[in-house]
Amino acid sequence: MIKLDIVNAVVASTNISRTKAEQAVETVFESLKQALGRSQRIELRRFGVFSVKPRKTGIGRNPRTGQEVNIPPGKAVRFKPGKELQGLEGAKKSD
Repeated sequence: MIKLDIVNAVVASTNISRTKAEQAVETVFESLKQALGRSQRIELRRFGVFSVKPRKTGIGRNPRTGQEVNIPPGKAVRFKPGKELQGLEGAKKSD
């Protein structure tokens, strides 16, 4: 699924124009990005939780040369699915 699919779903389920649906979806995504940029936790009930976790400094290896490379500390976005999504994962595995 891509952003356009989400816009199309909004248009199909509401009586708003495609332009307004695109603005709404873009506003939601931009708000999520800004909150994650501030390391805020985003909890969407019945969907899941996005959080920003610090990533430690480490030593990796260049797969082409085998040379060791320092990996700088950073931040990583993590997603923990809610109960309803966990139920979907179980159904998917059995298919």
